[in-house]
Amino acid sequence: MAAPTLQQPSYLLANLKADSTTKPLLQRCQDLVKIIDEYPAKELHLIFPWLVESVFGSLDGVIAGWNLRLLQSRSNEYNIVMEFLNPSGPMMKLVYKLQAEDYKYEIPVSYLPGPVKACIQEGVLPDCPLFHNKLQFPLSGLTLSLALNPFEYFMFSLAYCLITPKNSPPGQHGSSADSAYFVLVDTYLKYFLPSEGSVAPSPFDSRGSVSAPSPRSSGVSFAGYGVHSPSLLKHHIFHQPSVNADPSAQEIWRSETLLQMFVEIWLHHYSLEMYQKLQSPQLALLQYRLSMSSTPCQPHVPPGSGTLHTYQVLLPFHSPLALWGLLEEPFTPTEEHVLVVRLLVKHLHAFSNSLKPEQLSASPSAHSHTHPSPLEEFKRVVVQRFVQQKLYLFLQHCFSYWPLDASFRAVLETWLSYIQPWRYTEEKSNPQTDPNRAVPDKWELFVQENLLIYTKLFQVFLNRAIRTDLVNAKNALMVFRVSKVFAQQNLTEMIQKGEQLFLEPEHVLHHRQPRGYLTPSQGGSYLSSRQRVVTDMVFRVKSHVYALEGQDCQYKQMFGTELRGAIMKLIQIIAQARQTAKRISDHSNEVAANNSFLSWFGLGSSDLNNTFFGAETEESGECVKKTHEFLDRALDNLCQIFKLNQGQLTQLISNLCSAQDDGNCKQLPDCVQGENGLILTDLGRRQIINGLRRFDIQYQGDPELQPIRSYENALLVRLFYRISSLLNDRFGDHMSTLCSRPDFLGRLSRHYFTDPASGTKQRQSPASPRTPGSDRRPRLSLRPLASYRTMLLLLLLYVLGALLSLGPVSSTVLILGAGFLYGLFMAVFGHKLKSH
Repeated sequence: MAAPTLQQPSYLLANLKADSTTKPLLQRCQDLVKIIDEYPAKELHLIFPWLVESVFGSLDGVIAGWNLRLLQSRSNEYNIVMEFLNPSGPMMKLVYKLQAEDYKYEIPVSYLPGPVKACIQEGVLPDCPLFHNKLQFPLSGLTLSLALNPFEYFMFSLAYCLITPKNSPPGQHGSSADSAYFVLVDTYLKYFLPSEGSVAPSPFDSRGSVSAPSPRSSGVSFAGYGVHSPSLLKHHIFHQPSVNADPSAQEIWRSETLLQMFVEIWLHHYSLEMYQKLQSPQLALLQYRLSMSSTPCQPHVPPGSGTLHTYQVLLPFHSPLALWGLLEEPFTPTEEHVLVVRLLVKHLHAFSNSLKPEQLSASPSAHSHTHPSPLEEFKRVVVQRFVQQKLYLFLQHCFSYWPLDASFRAVLETWLSYIQPWRYTEEKSNPQTDPNRAVPDKWELFVQENLLIYTKLFQVFLNRAIRTDLVNAKNALMVFRVSKVFAQQNLTEMIQKGEQLFLEPEHVLHHRQPRGYLTPSQGGSYLSSRQRVVTDMVFRVKSHVYALEGQDCQYKQMFGTELRGAIMKLIQIIAQARQTAKRISDHSNEVAANNSFLSWFGLGSSDLNNTFFGAETEESGECVKKTHEFLDRALDNLCQIFKLNQGQLTQLISNLCSAQDDGNCKQLPDCVQGENGLILTDLGRRQIINGLRRFDIQYQGDPELQPIRSYENALLVRLFYRISSLLNDRFGDHMSTLCSRPDFLGRLSRHYFTDPASGTKQRQSPASPRTPGSDRRPRLSLRPLASYRTMLLLLLLYVLGALLSLGPVSSTVLILGAGFLYGLFMAVFGHKLKSH
């Protein structure tokens, strides 16, 4: 009886694999629905890994699966996929069916993010509880792996699908926000992290057969959940703590698992330097002191003692060289990756803000008899405990390494979405709210607990803005967006207060902190209670900064002298960009006024660079007007944020504008003399980026071999080149002899024959190759006859001759005679005209 039951799943899997190449998606999904309903979990267990891989693709990216990231809503298969993968659809029914039987599926540790992989291979248990009690140690030399339950395995594959390389077929492009993957993630977030109501129970919860796979122990609350707590005492992976099931946690274990998977896979990436910085032993002491100051009713217990877990001292750590290969992974998030992260941030803010005010103000204590539900407790700490640190490191990486182009907008909006949680509250019923509405005071604690995400990332953005082409309307918009957010009323005051709390000296806190936190009824005083509140706030801010930057961080104040100087530099660059945009606009207007319908024949400007230097195709017309508007409003916001004197700012801008009007734009960019010539300085690079100055770049090669212009006939250019080449090869010596004569005939010959030696010497770039042996012989050039302008002029002259009753031969003789007389005139008076 055992043999048939073992062979049946293999037949089932083989049939499904065969059908995947022959049947359409709709029929395959219909067959899968029947199989999931009819077959027992024991037989479905063997097809589950293959099915997940066929949907989301393989972890190494070789198998594309259903291409959820490329599947758009206009596709015929879109609705089929969304119905099958819906949180309450057939796929999740299969997951719950397997979850009830406690099956496990392995994921190699090599596919985990760099920091998690480094911890495990270093012998330290990762800080995320998601990986506890799941490590599988191989008996032989095989790789480490994680044993995940069906729900965790499904969510891991869903999250990992975003970071696998996407092989887009040629010509297939679409919006990331409209893809099946983006909509599916949004659906799962709304289902498992609901802003209203509770999480829908799984189909098997009524039987009592589905339990939280790794719930928090009854003694572990959310207070320290998800926080990186470096210490000299580390959990060793061979002593993974046993976890006792907490019945109250059964309600939200799926919500926790989904969020932890998304955060760990999408955000948990940083460098070896940051990893070592987060291992500061002093940070553990500070967090211990914070926990002691926040829990006055609990006895003082030294860290590491009196716990049920076994610890092992792992100091010193492994060699940094051994960890370099583990952490220096090629982490380059795509714009799609960032957009999905922003979706997660926005939803978490809405989820957290759905907490009722009375539940938000009631903090759980030892003497409280009314406990909030696990979902409400989860809402209260979800942003700070699960997302804050990893999102900060993710954004810092993107701010530092993202290209200086308009695609940075996705990263910028993710940051602005996180630092404005008040935008995602139920209070914003009217979209036409006052733009000058002040930030409510209740968000002051959030600002303090996220101080670095406001100040440090603002400084990094400032460094980017200084090096960005602000003439581009999209880049100017980003500067305006940031200035508008930070100019909101009360926000700067909250940031300044947070900085003051962080800069509070340690020794002052020691004197302020009372020995025992006694309530007034126990003999204490209200003053000591007030001091304790201040001390708690200080330790909270310090713990936040040290947890993200390490104990040895050098904090730079956002409103300090150094940053104020950087703001003034940005204002100068904004003023220069405004002036450049004005010149671009004026130049575009002149070109538009001068050109006519005859420009097709070349009668307009023949300059190849007809657009102003530094201007792109989008920097014209309305885009230039938008640039002016964005930069003007950004200047006003910066003055409001940093309390700048409007009079001094106006004087500074006027001085810059007058200096540019005096001819700065005609000067070379700022350079220094080096061994091989001129070297651009940082100021010179910014001048070129913003179009303030430029090198006089001209073609210095063979004039006959220049690219064919739009105002030239390609066929005639090639024909005349061959004719002139034959004449030059045959009569080149005679031309050289004539041009070398010092008399009138020599001057006349130099006018008709191209003589490079007589031209003005062009100033070369320092990097230009020196070619002393170049051909400088005089030559005959017939290329001007291939110009549409010349042909149109000749046509008009022949028409004029016809009107004067002249034949073609007579007109040709007159044209040649006029050309010869013009040459005689230039030979006699040309030198004098050039000198003048």
